[in-house]
Amino acid sequence: MGMLRVLGRVTSINVRKVLWALDELGLNYSREDWGLPNRDPKVPEFLALNPNGQVPVLVDGDFSMWESNAILVYLAERYGMGVLFSDDVRTRATTLQWLGWQVSDLNPAWMYAVLALQRKAPGYDDPERIAESLARWTARMDILEGELAKGRTFLAGNSFSIADIAMGLSIHRWFRLPAEKKAMPATQEYYERLLGREAGARWMSAETP
Repeated sequence: MGMLRVLGRVTSINVRKVLWALDELGLNYSREDWGLPNRDPKVPEFLALNPNGQVPVLVDGDFSMWESNAILVYLAERYGMGVLFSDDVRTRATTLQWLGWQVSDLNPAWMYAVLALQRKAPGYDDPERIAESLARWTARMDILEGELAKGRTFLAGNSFSIADIAMGLSIHRWFRLPAEKKAMPATQEYYERLLGREAGARWMSAETP
């Protein structure tokens, strides 16, 4: 097996998903710093690998792919079956359920609030839209809190999986957001468990958004 390549900047939450998974699996890889403001991905060289012009891209020999959650599934099935992805079909289904929910329900809710309060992005300063985003985000976090409060160690059961990587980085943003937020004690304990992992602490550091 040749060295895997990851194209993307570490300030991207989606790039950090892939890097965390690679570290959990102990795989050798190199990272190339693509993505604005570092290196514009809207160039032919990059678009040949991902026509969307977005990071991350994973290159594994003569194979390349994009979309961070799909990359997590690929890495887990190719290099971490039974480690980051269960051999049990129902546990795998639960893992995929949370991966889908993270990207389709949780992440869209926090977008405006994060851009306004954390990134201070120009044009994201409407108090009503900030409040609406925080309310939607809180409602999604309530769902996660309710599931974790049932006694789950990790999202798909007692074993850490790729679902926890994706979710961990999303809730890292919740706990890092400079705003008053509802207490989520079960989620807080879960977050601290993830931070207790070497790779989790590395990719959910205080310096990353």
